[in-house]
Amino acid sequence: MTLLNSGPAPARDLSTGSGAPRRRPASPSHRGDGPLAWVLIAPALIGFLVFAVYPTLRGIYLSFTEFRVLTPPKWIGFANFQELAGDPVFWNSLRVTVYFVVVAVGLTVIAAVTTAAVLHRLTSSTVIRGLIILPFLISGVVAATVWSWMLDPQLGIVNAVVHAFGGDGVQFLTSREWAIPSIAFIHVWKNLGYTAIILFAGLQTIPPQVYEAGRIDGAGETRMFFSLTLPLLKPILALVLVLNVIGAFQVFDLVSVTTKGGPANASNVLQMYIYSKAFGQFDFGYASAMSLALFAILIAITFLQMRLLRANESEQA
Repeated sequence: MTLLNSGPAPARDLSTGSGAPRRRPASPSHRGDGPLAWVLIAPALIGFLVFAVYPTLRGIYLSFTEFRVLTPPKWIGFANFQELAGDPVFWNSLRVTVYFVVVAVGLTVIAAVTTAAVLHRLTSSTVIRGLIILPFLISGVVAATVWSWMLDPQLGIVNAVVHAFGGDGVQFLTSREWAIPSIAFIHVWKNLGYTAIILFAGLQTIPPQVYEAGRIDGAGETRMFFSLTLPLLKPILALVLVLNVIGAFQVFDLVSVTTKGGPANASNVLQMYIYSKAFGQFDFGYASAMSLALFAILIAITFLQMRLLRANESEQA
């Protein structure tokens, strides 16, 4: 039976006999956008090639050469890496760097998770959030300079407080035991706010109904934090962990301003050793080899962290 109110039939393509509607031709105003798009992205593309791709490829090449600025690079193959394997200062710098990364990243993540949870559950003040992220906006050199004054064993305010409570002065930046923990504390103070804001943004994605169900079941804030918040926050935690590990491995400005690698190489992190080799001894080939080794270490650590995260997600699924 024919429906009277079905409306007009769609236009047919007479050349094919099909009932499909005709496809509109491309608008003439969009046909010339390709060259314009290349012109607009050309500055960023050129900057990326000149300041990122070329230095990376040049550094990889120099790591296989003997290069001391005043002489042209001389290809020596894997000689730099063989020297690297037997360099006790390099291995000591790597151990110091790993020690710093463990202390700094561990304290940063723990403090940031706690701070983000407090912001999410107890307060919504934008002023407090702005104050928390303020140290991250301060230059690393400025932060290290100020903290080196505050931790000074003679005139620092921190030791003045220690003396006021009857304690002995602490050699925060001039003793082997306290050098790395002190620099790690400065690193935590500077990066805590940024990390906490990222975690706070992740907490915003958790539905409020999850916590309402937890309260109905009689769970307190501590129980909900460990049973609900942390499991649902694992993807953001993985991102935060990767970013903090990479940033901690690349620490340089804090060490350069506060201890300059001392005392007795106790805080001579890998970046500091690379800098001293390149701009102190002008051995750019060997410094490039150490940089390439550090790059490989960071890739391996990041890959391992992501694999562990995916394995954990698959087990939960």
